[in-house]
Amino acid sequence: MDLVDIISEKRFLGQEFLTWLWYKSEERGGVIFLPGTGDIQLFFEKHMLLESGEGESLEKLICQGLQTELQEARTGLLMGKKLEQARIYLAKGDYEWRLTLGATLFEYRSVSLPKTVSSVEDASDPLAWEAKVLERIGMAEEAMHTLDELFRMFLTVRAGADWPLELTKLKHWIAKGAEN
Repeated sequence: MDLVDIISEKRFLGQEFLTWLWYKSEERGGVIFLPGTGDIQLFFEKHMLLESGEGESLEKLICQGLQTELQEARTGLLMGKKLEQARIYLAKGDYEWRLTLGATLFEYRSVSLPKTVSSVEDASDPLAWEAKVLERIGMAEEAMHTLDELFRMFLTVRAGADWPLELTKLKHWIAKGAEN
């Protein structure tokens, strides 16, 4: 089995993660408790891409709008489409990120990093530029680390004995949202 086959076979896991993450974000009004960190804010916003089928029969549904207007995406989930990509707002402490997360390859796109304290005032000072670059790298790593921890949390639930109960709650959430 080559890499492309493995990715294709396992893509459901990233899609389930994104769906579960959307559910968890709405469970407590945009607040998720992350073990070892505490509460973080996470919202799905403006853009979602859902897919169904494969190859030539692949169908895509793009849902755009405000968070409250994403009922079409929930209806798509109810109809068996899988969440493939979503725009996410993440806040942890004093920092805020916005990014698009792709489910299949767990890829980050259009990452908007938080505003930070440091600024380069003297363009000729190489140490100031280096500090700015390292700070931005650190901010990107922090967002990725947080999403990795959320994925670890999902995998613990997904592989645990309580998954059937969590799946029932998730299905109820999808059905309830599609009705509204």
